[in-house]
Amino acid sequence: MSRPRKHSLTLHGHRTSVSLEDEFWAGLREMAAERGLGINEIVTEIDDARVTESGLATAIRLAVLRHYRARAGSAG
Repeated sequence: MSRPRKHSLTLHGHRTSVSLEDEFWAGLREMAAERGLGINEIVTEIDDARVTESGLATAIRLAVLRHYRARAGSAG
């Protein structure tokens, strides 16, 4: 696993930055592409869906994990 890398994003018109490992950035880009969304759009959806007090980076990692688990479950 790589070291976290910081990227700037715009959510609801506000700039923020998130640090994620390259593997999670790649998974997030793949999720966005599959849905025809940009990174800012999919992260905004993830942010809006957060129901816990966890940070945005954690919410993104969990969304990527759920995406790949769902994909693996539908492949079998």
